[in-house]
Amino acid sequence: MAQWTLGVTLVLLALGVAAGNENESGGGNIFQRTFNQLHQEPDLPANQNRADQVQTLWIEQKLDHFDASEKRSWKMRYMLNEALYKAGAPLFIYLGGEWTISAGSITGGHIYDMAKEHNGLLAYTEHRYYGQSKPLPDLSNENMRYLHVKQALADLAHFITTMKQTYAGLKDSKVIIVGGSYSATMVTWFKRLYPDLADGGWASSAPLVAKANFVEYKEITGQSITLMGGSACYKRIENGIAEMEAMFANQRGAEVKALLKLCERFDVYSDLDIWTLFSEISDLFAGVVQTHNEGQIEGVCKQIMAESSDLIGVAKYVLRMFSRSAEKCNDLSYDAIIGTLLESKYNGEMMRQWMYQTCNEYGWYQTSGSADQPFGTKFPLTLYTTMCADLYGLEFSNSFIMDRISTTNDDFGGLKPGVKNVYISHGQLDPWRAMGIQNEKEATVIPKYAHCKDLSSISDKDTAEMRASKERVAELVRQWVK
Repeated sequence: MAQWTLGVTLVLLALGVAAGNENESGGGNIFQRTFNQLHQEPDLPANQNRADQVQTLWIEQKLDHFDASEKRSWKMRYMLNEALYKAGAPLFIYLGGEWTISAGSITGGHIYDMAKEHNGLLAYTEHRYYGQSKPLPDLSNENMRYLHVKQALADLAHFITTMKQTYAGLKDSKVIIVGGSYSATMVTWFKRLYPDLADGGWASSAPLVAKANFVEYKEITGQSITLMGGSACYKRIENGIAEMEAMFANQRGAEVKALLKLCERFDVYSDLDIWTLFSEISDLFAGVVQTHNEGQIEGVCKQIMAESSDLIGVAKYVLRMFSRSAEKCNDLSYDAIIGTLLESKYNGEMMRQWMYQTCNEYGWYQTSGSADQPFGTKFPLTLYTTMCADLYGLEFSNSFIMDRISTTNDDFGGLKPGVKNVYISHGQLDPWRAMGIQNEKEATVIPKYAHCKDLSSISDKDTAEMRASKERVAELVRQWVK
């Protein structure tokens, strides 16, 4: 016991953490914060046209577009920027995904610049169940039956049809749809299901293949760390996490618990608790990569490499990220994440809704199932499928989830969606590109850029490849709106 106490105390001192100190820094729930980084609205454009008046409006939608006997309806939120519009000009629609929409997304950026060129009307639609678009009073399992991409695409179809019928000058206007991440998926799939309602689309960072065991995500995360931060940084992360795993395996889990200031209820002998912890650690690094801006990955690697050992380098960074929480200890237990996801009141968070969609439509569980990534072996597919059943009911069995994933691919065609007039782009660093079209004849992969980083205006800071991609989509829009 004395030897263990000395060992953990030395590492705590190296981390700059006094044993027994409470974490007093603010920031909110660890799981929600990490999720929000990975599923945030794409970056707001820097070149805002602040004089533009954006209206927040509501449109009535059917609760279930595919059941004629269901008479209930609800109000979907959308935003409208009329500052550039001249009658007869195109309608540009930015599609919301698993986030809350905001006015700044249609007062700047490349979509704004293209709308300006064509005197277009700019709209931003909010996805059902996200933000303020609430079809039913809460997020109970029963009420979330109507959360599905097909319903959201039907919402968009109704929006376009209604706008063209009721908004002055739009009757014969061309329609261009734009999305990033999941809403880029929607752009592609909308053109598959409703090809005549949109004349063209731009899908930035669109995953198109549903897959349960999405091992490629963490593989590309690791590749991007090597590319931008160096192989030594990759190796340090790999070694540091492996050392933590070994501590659990060798009855030294209490040391990890102390190092990362985990709350008392974290059970060092529980697979679910250990899996939850390592899943969250891997997601911290994924957040750095997926949202990378110039110098971001390099900066984190510099912090990690500055420490005296692999374990201390990784643990110190992880602890710093965890310690943004308002809690006095870091609750990384399985019960903690389940408690967060069971909250059925609308509270501004989007985790419960998105997790439901993964269980019911996509999978996309970013597991440790590949050895070609540095984040260890302790967040298997079983963690996520167990969550599905614990959150949404025992009917969410492995076979049910796999069947729903297969149905999604059958419905939308996977990497062969069969659509015309959709420009598909990805950032090379973006782990999501593995589930998208990357064939250079059908898509553009932009070197050294991350997720949805091409939605901003053309800039002198753009690389030649980035500028060429933005100019290409602008030229395509010119053709589509003729």
